Amino acid sequence: MKHNALEEHNENEIKAVLDQDSLENEVSSKILDSAFKIHRLYGPGLLESAYEHLLCYELTQVQGLKTERQKILPIKHETVLIDAGYRLDLVVENCVIVELKCVEKILPIHQAQLMTYLQLSEIRLGLIVNFNTRMLKEGIKRMVV
Repeated sequence: MKHNALEEHNENEIKAVLDQDSLENEVSSKILDSAFKIHRLYGPGLLESAYEHLLCYELTQVQGLKTERQKILPIKHETVLIDAGYRLDLVVENCVIVELKCVEKILPIHQAQLMTYLQLSEIRLGLIVNFNTRMLKEGIKRMVV
């Protein structure tokens, strides 16, 4: 029995979402593997910028992922893009935003910051990685819009 055009369109949309989910999960897994490696080697105590450089190196040179550092995130206001000073720490494969922190603990304001970045960028998945923890797993927050 042949599918009608609407059923085929819906199947294609579902497949696209599943493919995107699969890509996001694969990329986020590689990001976390790299973050755990860096934390094992250096522990807490480095500057956030040092972790950013190290993680970017691991993701691009070791994992082979397209990674952008300090990517400008403009605000779209009506028909104009406005550079309001927002910079994304890392954008990996254009599907995961990584916000790096070196703080005592992840606060609600950090989560609000990442949520804003996700909404403005139209990227669905974000990770907050706080390297200032004894156990890195305590410093990871995954957010999806």
